[in-house]
Amino acid sequence: AFGNFGLGIDLNLEFNSSGKLRTENFNTFSDFIRVIRYFRYGYRGDPVYFKVGLLNSTTIGHGNIMEFYNNSPSYDARKNGAVFDVDFNNFGFETVYSNFLQADIIGVRGYVRPLKFTSLSTVPIINRFEVGVSYFTDLNKNAGVVAGNVDALGNFVSTIDRGNVSIYSVDAGLPILRAEMLNIELFFDYTKIASYGSGTEYGIKFNLNGLGLIDAEAKFERRINSAQYIPSYFNSFYELDRFNYNAATGAVTSRLLELEDSNIKTKGWFGELYVSLLGTFNVIGSYQRLDEIPNSGELHLAANVMPEGIPFILRAGYDKTNIGKESSIFTLDERSNLHTEVGYKVTSYLAATIYYRWTFLPIRDADKNIIDYQIQKRVEPRLTFVYPFDLSKN
Repeated sequence: AFGNFGLGIDLNLEFNSSGKLRTENFNTFSDFIRVIRYFRYGYRGDPVYFKVGLLNSTTIGHGNIMEFYNNSPSYDARKNGAVFDVDFNNFGFETVYSNFLQADIIGVRGYVRPLKFTSLSTVPIINRFEVGVSYFTDLNKNAGVVAGNVDALGNFVSTIDRGNVSIYSVDAGLPILRAEMLNIELFFDYTKIASYGSGTEYGIKFNLNGLGLIDAEAKFERRINSAQYIPSYFNSFYELDRFNYNAATGAVTSRLLELEDSNIKTKGWFGELYVSLLGTFNVIGSYQRLDEIPNSGELHLAANVMPEGIPFILRAGYDKTNIGKESSIFTLDERSNLHTEVGYKVTSYLAATIYYRWTFLPIRDADKNIIDYQIQKRVEPRLTFVYPFDLSKN
């Protein structure tokens, strides 16, 4: 980290059976670009925040359209995208673009605090009342594919393509308490998927500032969905669910097909909790369950443990969708994505760790287009360099 700047490097060196470095891993410009994991300025919630590279756990607004989105769930199909947020106090915007190398997801949310322009601008709490409008579209060539087959050359050819998927929404947030240690906000979202259904979410958010001992954020909301509507359409599994073709059966599965098959109105609950203890133990978790709908559970967990003064590191993340019985939540299968990293800080700026990931390997057609994914388990030894530079000194 360099002041407000941060840089992540992901350099994987592979050797052949002769013990020589595989130079073919670095023979194109994109191979070198993949080494840059991310570059950022600021943090989410700052007046200015910018990040380019890997996008993980990306949420825009209240998460009604995009929540915990990951643009690179497969190591072998990594993408470089960007988020850019600016808060001018009276108004602002949040943006996301998921992939610089091809047409993909574009999203923007603009918001305004209207009471800031009135005589109520100096009234505490209510002057933070916020109204937002969002628009997202997926321009990926497979976003609207719902049927197809493989031709004689081994390439997938779509036979039914609905085109781009577009989603728009309006939202509002009203603070009801602003205190040194506790903030509480009510919120409301209405979302419409173009040519399909719509949904409404409303709930409450809590922020607890425990003066460095314990900080916590919580969100609890009710979701009311019409037919052919999926809340948080762009979620942590979207890149895996957007489009898949099973060569053995000839079946196409996709996020859009899932949407079209959602022919009943549903209601459900969603909860999210983030806790930080002494700035050392950080964990976030969320869970969704729809009323009377089997296999509707969706879980997201992430944890980071780095005790001050103790050379120990633990990081972990876990996502799972289509959960039926809660007893199966931690059963790893094709609906799971797990990563964990355990290690030792050799010095204040060098860490040696072991990284394990239950992830997905892309399956490609003859033209190298991704048509499916299969489960992949990876174990990697890592050396991580982290050196803070104090730019405030002359």
